[in-house]
Amino acid sequence: MTPLGAKLKEVWHRLSWLDIVSTLVTAGGLLLAILGFNAGPSNFLKYLAVLAGIYLLFRLIGWWRNRLLWSLRNRLIVAYLFIAAVPILSIVTLVVLAARILYSQLGAYLLYEDIHQRIAMVEDISEHIAIAHETLPPSVTEAESERILAAQSRAVHDRELPGLSIRFSDDQKLARKVISQGKRSFSGLLQEGDSLSIVSLRVIPDRKGERVVTLRVPVTPEFLNSVAPDLGGIQLNLMERYTGGPLTSLIYKSGDAQYVSAGRIVARNRTLQNAMFWFDAPVDVVSRLDSLYLGRDGKIEPMRPVFAASNARPSRLHARIFTSLGELGGSYITFFILVGIVFLLVEAAALATGIVLTRRITRAVADLYRGTQYVQAMDFSHRVQIEHRDQLGELAESFNQMTGSISTLIEEQNQRQRLENEISIAREVQNQLFPSTLPSVPGVEIEAICKAARSVSGDYYDFIQLSPTHVAIAIADISGKGISAALLMASLQAALRSQMLTDGSERLSTAELVARLNKHLVRNTGDDRFATFFIAVYDSATRTLRYTNAGHLPAFLVCHGTSHHLDKGGMVLGVVDDYVYEEGMISVGSEALLIGYSDGLVEPENVYGEEFGIRRLEETAVHLQGAAPLMVAESLMAAAEEWAGTADQADDMTVIVARLR
Repeated sequence: MTPLGAKLKEVWHRLSWLDIVSTLVTAGGLLLAILGFNAGPSNFLKYLAVLAGIYLLFRLIGWWRNRLLWSLRNRLIVAYLFIAAVPILSIVTLVVLAARILYSQLGAYLLYEDIHQRIAMVEDISEHIAIAHETLPPSVTEAESERILAAQSRAVHDRELPGLSIRFSDDQKLARKVISQGKRSFSGLLQEGDSLSIVSLRVIPDRKGERVVTLRVPVTPEFLNSVAPDLGGIQLNLMERYTGGPLTSLIYKSGDAQYVSAGRIVARNRTLQNAMFWFDAPVDVVSRLDSLYLGRDGKIEPMRPVFAASNARPSRLHARIFTSLGELGGSYITFFILVGIVFLLVEAAALATGIVLTRRITRAVADLYRGTQYVQAMDFSHRVQIEHRDQLGELAESFNQMTGSISTLIEEQNQRQRLENEISIAREVQNQLFPSTLPSVPGVEIEAICKAARSVSGDYYDFIQLSPTHVAIAIADISGKGISAALLMASLQAALRSQMLTDGSERLSTAELVARLNKHLVRNTGDDRFATFFIAVYDSATRTLRYTNAGHLPAFLVCHGTSHHLDKGGMVLGVVDDYVYEEGMISVGSEALLIGYSDGLVEPENVYGEEFGIRRLEETAVHLQGAAPLMVAESLMAAAEEWAGTADQADDMTVIVARLR
């Protein structure tokens, strides 16, 4: 069979039934399009052909990608293209977008600044009129003075402020509405219905009291013709509040109000300037102006938006930026172009260098691949030849070291597996140290939960029934974690049960019991090993609780919404021989809860480094006082984990809950 036939056969075996159907549908659609059939079924078949063609295109792209990227050399070339070409295109695109945004904002600034210059000009005129009016000679009447001042102002500023009107009046109604309290003038944009004006109101004194001089420049198409000559066409969109109903334009939200377009003011005889070069594409300019809105009902809105839309050529805005540089502007542009050319040359050289290095990389990878074949055949004596002391050479050396030590790694894995088996056995043995059955004492319900931070726990708890009415409850926290703590826990459990399972142990003082346990640990453990311990003996007949706390976090008794700490005792076990401990005694009320816990339950920290703490544990227990002991224990565990925000724990967590009815 020829190579071409073999390839065709391979392609045929790779085709699915969906590929074959899609090919036939696409071919049928193309045939109908060529023959010019336009009937209803033909159009539907053409639509199916388009969908099938899209599917085949994706299949072809996937097949081509797999064939192209199978070779490591091709992968590296593609990687170099992405490293060299894609970043340049991305940077160029980003620069173009940034330039368009910059030029758009520059155009918006020019429009905004020009209009506000006109506002400042109107304000200056009103101020000059006020000063001239105050210095009026007695021989000149006020009416004559007002006429002269208005005529002079219009003559001087008629070009910048077309349609400027100046009016003097005794009516101060409008002035009181728009002028802020404590001021005597207002200047800005004033929107009255569908009209927009540049207005300056100023209260000036006269011989009879006060008068208001009003300067008004209507914002008309003629006015917009004189604004921002570097821009193209200009359009102002007046806005009104949207109160519901059918929409005629987009809704613009400003603060808590919604606005829609209410009218437009379009500059006449303004067109976009001709492009200076082929990439001098126009940019859109959008600017917001704030106006004072005066409604027909006399209500005032101080910040009614007015949107100004325009367009501009970047070349005109660019010339505006570099006007102050004079002839140096061209030098800067030339320097920028030269730097860009150098940058492209460097990038091309880097791409060529990357392609040249591809062969060396692929050869080294091929050597490593052959080495893996030897390893797969369990031949660990093969070594990869090192030709260059570069990173690939270091990789080859690391491969050689790996093959040389793989037998050791296998042996270490076997040892680790044996250790895990031993830890599993230790965990099973430790679980047997915890009480398997709960004591049967009338009026006493006990539950406990212990979550180990590692495979085995250093926390210990125990329940021992001493008589039909006596039960002992113990909890301890062994120093350290892991197997060493578990071994010390087993020793403590054996010593405790040897003392408590003798006749008359219900009458034994808890202080004496703890002293014996302390002496046992001091004499049978190292100086760096100790344990915190708490034990309580409850008599359901007399409802008394005797306890001793040896350096453990104080258990507490919750009864009728209050808690009592059980903190009498002494220091931790295993440190000082012949230490004298103290026994505490308390009368237990009905429906009381005894809560014992380890430090792992109160030490979880939240994201701010604040511990869960005993106070929050007590508050949670008081809130759950009426619940079953198991629910209380699970809720306390859940509260600590929720405070930490994670189920991962740094220390063993143990809690005992006893309901004393």
